[in-house]
Parts: sequence; structure tokens; C-alpha cells
Amino acid sequence: MINSIEKTLRLLHQLYVTVSSFNIVSQLPLLQRINALIAELDNMMKLSDNYYNIQVPLEILNLIDDGKNPDTFTKDVLNSCISKNQITKGKTDSFKGLRKHLLQELEHAFPNEVNAYREIRAASAAAEMK
Repeated sequence: MINSIEKTLRLLHQLYVTVSSFNIVSQLPLLQRINALIAELDNMMKLSDNYYNIQVPLEILNLIDDGKNPDTFTKDVLNSCISKNQITKGKTDSFKGLRKHLLQELEHAFPNEVNAYREIRAASAAAEMK
């Protein structure tokens, strides 16, 4: 596939050179180059059946069209994921701290009920392990 792409690019360049210096005498080379380009594009279509359908985000194509590096998109997405992950971890840690604090407060107010709750949790955890 890479060879086919490189060959297509060469054919496009040759076609550009031919068209930019086009005159009636050079009609045959132009037609030959157009036919070669069509044959190579057909070859690429046949080769593409061997590859999976890869979805490329539109943002990446826009970055490439703007002449920017698409790696910046990947970097931004990863940084966004890391940031969201840190926020979620902070929330989880906060809820764990709240749960621990509530259990301590409940233990002072209702020691018997908290002990019964802990026994039920322990039995439930043991049953899940089996």
C-alpha cells in the first residue's frame, strides 16, 4: 500500500509537470499519465480491501489541512483524559473520606448498629469471594 501511495504521488507530480507545460504535441504523454494514474488508483482501491476501515477524527484532518502537526491533537486528548481522571480520582477519594467520617460519627452515636453493619459487610464480602 505504501508503494502504491508513493507511485501515485509520483504519477501526480508527472501529471502536474505535463499539464503545466501542455501543448497539442504533448497530448499523448498526458493521456498516458492520466491512464497510469487511473490504473494506480484502481490498484489502491483493490489493496484497500485488505485493510480495516479506520475512522480518523475530523479534527485531525482539519489540523493536517491547516498545516499543523496532528500529534498535538493526540497530546491534547491525552492531557484531557489525564485531567478528567485526576478530577474523578479526587471525587472518589473525597467520597471515601466522607464515608469514613460518617462511619466514625455513626459509631459514636449508634455503636451496636455499626457493629451489625460491619458484620453484614464482612459476610457479604466473604460470600462474594467464593
